[in-house]
Amino acid sequence: MIRNITYKNLGKIGYQEAWDYQEVLFKELLDAKRNGKSPNGYLLFCEHNPVFTLGKSGSESNLLMNEAFLAQKGIEFYKINRGGDITFHGPQQVVGYPIIDLEQFEIGVKQYIRFMEEVIINTLKEYSIESERMEGATGVWLDTHSPDARKICAIGVKASRYVTMHGFAFNVNTDLNYYSYINPCGFTDKTVTSMQKELGKEVNFEEVKMKLQKNFAQVFGMNFI
Repeated sequence: MIRNITYKNLGKIGYQEAWDYQEVLFKELLDAKRNGKSPNGYLLFCEHNPVFTLGKSGSESNLLMNEAFLAQKGIEFYKINRGGDITFHGPQQVVGYPIIDLEQFEIGVKQYIRFMEEVIINTLKEYSIESERMEGATGVWLDTHSPDARKICAIGVKASRYVTMHGFAFNVNTDLNYYSYINPCGFTDKTVTSMQKELGKEVNFEEVKMKLQKNFAQVFGMNFI
């Protein structure tokens, strides 16, 4: 069954503002579900100014700089209520927040994460970038069986009564220097990459968002309204 989903491109938005907006939509879906209704979900795409976010299972030791240094660099820091460890959000990175009822799609949280990974993998394939999953780690990776294994998309979600929030951070033309201030996703022996780095050229950011939206529709069975 195809599910109607409201798509919103929020553009560049502050992390706290986007988080607050997610919470409003998340509560809306939860309340409707408790009342026996099946409302449309949401898919939000946006960009953030430089910010590190630490998931509830993460370790603050993976933030390698103190908050005074981060303030000097204009980087925000939030401890948040998703799973996963520390990650970075910044300009020219597509951040996606699906706020959906997984029961409407007849999937659980693990399958939901796999579907999101598949969306990213299929999008990268359109740019001739071969990517894959890595055992024991969420997200999308390149060259997982080599010493040069590197992550191009981080995933961290929250779900309550199968309603989701938070989502993925996909490096398109992202400035990777910011990752030197953290152990990305808690890893000390893995690196990160971007589409720009892999292709050796800047990528059309809006085009990537359109391809992601199309692949969400195909993988999840969504119709955007």
